[in-house]
Amino acid sequence: MPPKPATNGDEGKPDESDSSGSNFMSLIPTPRKRNEPPTVFHWVPFIGSAAAYGKNANEFFRKCREKHGDIFTFVMLGHKMTAYFGIEGNDFILNGKNQELNAEEIYSPLTTPVFGSGVIYDCPNSMLIEQKRFIKFGLNQQALESHVRLIEQEVLDYIKNTPELKGSSGTMSVFQVMSQITLFTAARSLQGIEVRRKLNKEFAQYYHDLDKGFSPLNFVFGKAPLPVNLRRDAAHAKIRDIYLNIIKERRTSETGPTEPDMLWNFMESTYKDGTTLSDQDIAHLMIALLMAGQHSSSAAGEWIMLRLASQPEVVEEIYHEQLDYYKDSLRPIEYEDLEHFHVLQHVIKETLRIHSSTHSILRKVKKPLRIPGTDYIVSAGNVMVASPTVNHFDEKYFPNPTLWDPHRWDDNKFNKEDETDLVDYGYGLVNKGTKSPYIAFGAGRHRCIGEKFAYANLQVIISTLIRNFKFRTLDGTKTVPPTDYSSMFLRAMQPGIIGWERRVPE
Repeated sequence: MPPKPATNGDEGKPDESDSSGSNFMSLIPTPRKRNEPPTVFHWVPFIGSAAAYGKNANEFFRKCREKHGDIFTFVMLGHKMTAYFGIEGNDFILNGKNQELNAEEIYSPLTTPVFGSGVIYDCPNSMLIEQKRFIKFGLNQQALESHVRLIEQEVLDYIKNTPELKGSSGTMSVFQVMSQITLFTAARSLQGIEVRRKLNKEFAQYYHDLDKGFSPLNFVFGKAPLPVNLRRDAAHAKIRDIYLNIIKERRTSETGPTEPDMLWNFMESTYKDGTTLSDQDIAHLMIALLMAGQHSSSAAGEWIMLRLASQPEVVEEIYHEQLDYYKDSLRPIEYEDLEHFHVLQHVIKETLRIHSSTHSILRKVKKPLRIPGTDYIVSAGNVMVASPTVNHFDEKYFPNPTLWDPHRWDDNKFNKEDETDLVDYGYGLVNKGTKSPYIAFGAGRHRCIGEKFAYANLQVIISTLIRNFKFRTLDGTKTVPPTDYSSMFLRAMQPGIIGWERRVPE
């Protein structure tokens, strides 16, 4: 949808989305400066469009785009947010230079209290790039091959040891099951056996309290002494100390690692200037890695299970595709097998298309920027907004976009990325992906480097569950719960209960 041209007509009318003012005087029609994007009307200063955005951001974006086009500004909690949608918008924002469009200033107030100081968004971008290079050690081909076996065993152990999954049939909460399974698989594969052994009920409570720190309100109130933030800070200190104790034990041990893992890699890594990571930095990176590895898989896994339960015939497609591939005798999954699980691949892609983990990707404008092909100039201090979901629901790319249809990917031209669109931001070649309408894992320099792990993790988890169970909705309908927009990650409204039936009696 092309941007609508600026005019000097009725921009001041208080219909529902047209005024650049933020108080009563803004109701008087006044010409908008030609180089400013249209501004969404709001009645209350400072608050702006926060209520509509927070209630259902996707619907808010749809209505604003319908009225204003791909480029518009809305006010939220005192900040001017300039949205630029469409493929061109994604490319402009997500492929922008760091000195022009900055992610650290936006996300640091939210992530630093959770992850800890000195890492990810609480350090110069050059250090973040090197930290990503350290993390890629656990995400390379060899590592992924070893992760698959560990993930499958974790799921099998979970099935064996979970009372709710005993018997021939029953019900389960997808929120609880996927949260626990993905925490175990992320810890065992990305973190190592010592960390996995620490995942007792006490650790789980710490993790829960830390996770609650990822609240949208903490973009603004991250340092406020709210009860949820006090619990977050206490949990961070407890989990950090667990990692510090493991690091201390390793440094004093006379024996080497029982297996190569991310912790050992961090302990042996150095920045380009020869500086080593401090033990605290290592602990904070381990927290960030655990939460990143768990969050994406957990939220996506919930939606996948809900969608599969709503269409049991797709569950059987996945199951029989694997029977055919393995010649009717299912064996342990190997990494090389995953590329042959086409139905499951398309189920994951389609679920992430409709249920992206986030509706907004934000960047702070550091200097005035002209939007190519327009007269619009975005002022320094504004926050630019790209959205995966806008293109994901665009009829131009995905006909009948609200329909969950994994088979749309059977011959979809967006199923494979353009291998000529590669770039090295400093931590190895990656596909920019900014010109694709499908950006479930972001795009550009801050694209999620754990994307391959997330796909592998989900494929193995879902495959193992389907090998053991059939799934259905409790009322036999094809409906799924609505989206919870109050969460930082777009999860389903709880409780999300589905029914299961064991394939082979115990």
